[in-house]
Amino acid sequence: MNLFLRLTLCCIMLAASYANAQTNPAGTAITGNVMDKDQQQAIAAATVTLYKNNNKTSIASITTKANGAFTLPVAGSGLYKVSVTYIGYASLIMDSIVVKAGQQVALGNILLVKQISDLQGVTIVASRPLVENKIDKVVFNAEKDVTSQGGSAIDILRKVPQVNVDINGNVELQGNANIRFLINGKPSSSFGNSLADALASIPASQIKSIEAITSPGAKYDAQGTGGIINIILKDNRLRGINGTVNGSAGTRFESGSVNLNYRQGNWGLSGFFNANAQLSSRTPSYQDRTSYDTISKNYTRLVQDGSSDFTRHSYQTGLSFDWSPGKKDNITASFGYSYFGNALGGITAQQQMTTDASANLLSTVNTTRYSNSRSHNNSFDWSAGYQKKLRKEGQELNVLYSASFGTPQNSYLLSQNYTGQPTPYTGSFSNNPGTDHEHNLSIDYTHPLSDKVSLETGVKTVWQHINSSSAINNLAANGHDYAYDPSQSYQLGYDMKVYAGYVSASFPLFNYLDVKAGARFEHTALQIDFPNTTIPSYNTLVPSIAFIRHISDKKFVKLTYSRRLERPEYKELNPFINRSDPYNFTTGNPLLKPEIGNNFELGYGLTFPKGGNIYLAVVERINTNDLKPYTLFYPTYTVGDSVYTNVSVTNRQNIGKEYNTGLMLSGSVPVTRQFNLRGNVMVFQRRVVNNLPNGNIANGTNYRFNLNGSYTLPKDLIVEAFGNYNSSINTIQGKRPQSLTYTLALRKQFWNKNASIGLTATNPFSRYVSQVITINSLNYLAYNTTWIPYRSFGISFLYKFGKLEFKKSKDDNNNFIQNMPGT
Repeated sequence: MNLFLRLTLCCIMLAASYANAQTNPAGTAITGNVMDKDQQQAIAAATVTLYKNNNKTSIASITTKANGAFTLPVAGSGLYKVSVTYIGYASLIMDSIVVKAGQQVALGNILLVKQISDLQGVTIVASRPLVENKIDKVVFNAEKDVTSQGGSAIDILRKVPQVNVDINGNVELQGNANIRFLINGKPSSSFGNSLADALASIPASQIKSIEAITSPGAKYDAQGTGGIINIILKDNRLRGINGTVNGSAGTRFESGSVNLNYRQGNWGLSGFFNANAQLSSRTPSYQDRTSYDTISKNYTRLVQDGSSDFTRHSYQTGLSFDWSPGKKDNITASFGYSYFGNALGGITAQQQMTTDASANLLSTVNTTRYSNSRSHNNSFDWSAGYQKKLRKEGQELNVLYSASFGTPQNSYLLSQNYTGQPTPYTGSFSNNPGTDHEHNLSIDYTHPLSDKVSLETGVKTVWQHINSSSAINNLAANGHDYAYDPSQSYQLGYDMKVYAGYVSASFPLFNYLDVKAGARFEHTALQIDFPNTTIPSYNTLVPSIAFIRHISDKKFVKLTYSRRLERPEYKELNPFINRSDPYNFTTGNPLLKPEIGNNFELGYGLTFPKGGNIYLAVVERINTNDLKPYTLFYPTYTVGDSVYTNVSVTNRQNIGKEYNTGLMLSGSVPVTRQFNLRGNVMVFQRRVVNNLPNGNIANGTNYRFNLNGSYTLPKDLIVEAFGNYNSSINTIQGKRPQSLTYTLALRKQFWNKNASIGLTATNPFSRYVSQVITINSLNYLAYNTTWIPYRSFGISFLYKFGKLEFKKSKDDNNNFIQNMPGT
């Protein structure tokens, strides 16, 4: 669908909405602000419905804004009734409201009380649906997905609408892999070294919800051209002592976690500990590649056939505290520690055959390679925040400081023998320790100018320091001793400082559109200490705007635009060369520039009366300075005083521009009270323009879809089937493979749903998933085949404990109707 057609469709929708809005005469309305009675906080997206005083059929309906305000147009004079509802709160009805033509009736602050029921000593609060479509994001309430509690964050992300996870754990949001990951709204250095390892270290049982923010406003950091994924860990704001214990074991993955919460009066304390491991699994691999030396005019064919064993393990712990000294003040603090590591080692048989231009065989060399590479990261994260509600309703000040201290470390060991020879003829090992420190300080202020207009502004500073050193040791001629090689070793120092400020406003337009527009300015100052390397500082202006039309409380149309950028992370910048495969090197690139993204989205959301929802969107994503992995072939490659032959080197490069035009459909449909279907379909037409030397253009259509069906049987038994398919994707140098994965799960709840036991089976009928990646450049063609062990069986157990206590304060009775404002 071209841009003209998309804009035409948008205009038609907005025009239809405008025509519908004109049925309500201007000036006659009922206004108010919906708030949580206990927390004294605004409730966004509450449903306000208008009735004639003695009529059960609704006349109009609207949802509250972010500050809880609403303006409900009224057709004419008379007696009216207003109903206010929100999930998890007791409904509130106000009747006999006198409305006169041309006047506005102000209901003031409408206080809703949380709806609580008691079941054998355990208090249950009305819960949200599994999937929520909001204006700027989709929320997946993972704690409601009972069949996924034995996995990790990767397993939960596979079920989040508009998110795609491939078989290697690479994550995309609306087709873009450059995503800003947050935990509880704060960054962590653990994501910068190995995203897949960091996500695999978070157990699903610890996750409350995942927010996929596709249209971030000016308040959010500009980082992440693909958007933001915020992982919210479980907490509990209910009074008393309570917690959960979770454990799982299986053929590939095992984990355990404990979560404990205590809340008394106006303060609360939460703590957790978890650990998990991916058990050793063997991955066969095969590479067949042909290269051409433009100087010697010879062809070299290299065949590598081997296998590697992979393990991963991690553990995390954390403590959080919050205290409300007054109704308008809240202080929070948290501290966390995480560790994850992995190891990959194996044996590979290698055969290298060289021929001349006439296909005459010049030489054949048979060798055996023994290799091992390891990576681990320790990360300390802490934060402190203060929230102050000021005199005016919706007026708020927030101050947040957060920091992350990471110590990533990578290493490898390599030796090669001629076939049949006991002593290695070459080898090396390297250790690459580093540090990744980051500090964030932000101040945000919200000021309502009126019931309909709100202003937000704030400033933020980010300091990041990266240090990395590499010590290379090469095998001596005797085949036993290793000697330090200063010519290949290095030191890297990298400093980044970001100074940002933003302003954003929310206001109505033409009496039928809600608009949120803003701009963020970021100055990024960079310094690098690395031989022959300089990088400039830069300024970035990041505008964003969203037009929203609430057709009803169940339907909305939106049109959004946001500009984003992607700054490279630690692993992408780190120039450490992993030579565990002497013919295929991987390294970082300290010269990377930030990727700039311009994102457009036209979407329609619908919530069904009996639960469930659908979301349909057309998106356009345009990236410049596009960051992509890139492979170059070198007949000879020099590192320090060492010369390597027939080598491919892969790192990330700014390759040019990428255009993604996509259509997305996601939804959750309650077919019956017992049977629920959830699906997610994404189709993208991608065009990548490679501006590097000898670059080319890659075009192609790719699609992804998944389907999840769950059925609740009698006696709290739940069965589920989940399948995910990714089509192959054309790249600028070849093709990435397709993949199909599926999971069958069963979970039995007992002890009044306080405990459950689950069984899962992933790809039970096939041990491996075959992945064939092709790389093709001017003088290089490679076919890389990997058989990924994906079949697994597991069992998990979850237990919730603790009696929840609630004390009703003396002013908890809702006296709004008795004290309704005059009309």
